[in-house]
Amino acid sequence: MTSPLRHTSKGIYLHIRATPKAGRDEILGLVVSSNGATSLAVKITAIPDKGKANQAVIELLAKTMRVSKSSFRLSSGQTARDKVLEVVANVAAIEAFLNALSMQT
Repeated sequence: MTSPLRHTSKGIYLHIRATPKAGRDEILGLVVSSNGATSLAVKITAIPDKGKANQAVIELLAKTMRVSKSSFRLSSGQTARDKVLEVVANVAAIEAFLNALSMQT
């Protein structure tokens, strides 16, 4: 399984599969889509209204990975379940978290 973190010439991007209106906020782990791309599966209780779910995804990731919320910036997927977050800070901590997560799955 590959990492949901992609290094490109334009920056570093984290691919997310979000499920809003869940029973609780949690990071489920890594999932592989039908096209073979790996994403980080995230459940959030927030509703997808006026960016509330997107903000909840970033807050959950920051809290769980122990980095600041400003480490992430929504790059694409404003209204979609599949989102791409640009990683703008704390890359080493985020990579370490994802590596540890991939060892569990």
